[in-house]
Amino acid sequence: MPMKAVALNASLKPAGQSQKSSTRRMIELVLAGFEEHGVEGEIVHLSGLDIKPGVTSDEGDGDAWPDIRRKILTADILLLGTPIWLGQPSSICKRVLERMDAFLGETDDEGRMVSYGRVAAVAIVGNEDGAHHVSAELYQALNDVGFSLAPNAVAYWVGEAMNATDFIELEPVPDKVTNTVSMLVRNTLHLARLLRDNAYPGEK
Repeated sequence: MPMKAVALNASLKPAGQSQKSSTRRMIELVLAGFEEHGVEGEIVHLSGLDIKPGVTSDEGDGDAWPDIRRKILTADILLLGTPIWLGQPSSICKRVLERMDAFLGETDDEGRMVSYGRVAAVAIVGNEDGAHHVSAELYQALNDVGFSLAPNAVAYWVGEAMNATDFIELEPVPDKVTNTVSMLVRNTLHLARLLRDNAYPGEK
């Protein structure tokens, strides 16, 4: 069975402008790398979806999270993409992490979090410094809620401070970004394959 990757695009751009999102461009670079190895990829543009505030897996009528949760838990790899705003992950990205807090109390028959065995990676863009800070926040949160992260599981680009250039405007993509994406893909896929064949031990 082919491996699957789901990418959550936490850009603040409206869904209709998702193709112009620098975050989406970085996500597409990563998914293209996965696809070269036979991994099926899907992008979920979060802006415009009614992801209700809360820390459960279903916050009631109209909540878009249950469907997003299903996509996450039926994939082998989760790619979380976010822009940097005020040195932080986007508000949409933080809401996703808050909703995944529910995984802490949701376990399988062997007492493992439902997210166990899935591998996460991070894609970040911004025109300010802050990529290391944002990746640190996301790494910690994703690990807390049960995801595994390979070495160098982040691809990012930040422009000069006070500069108006966006990542989506760069042609060609800088070699450093291309090399980082390639490393993310190799390491993340390697870990995902290992975990597919060798699950974490349970309590029982």
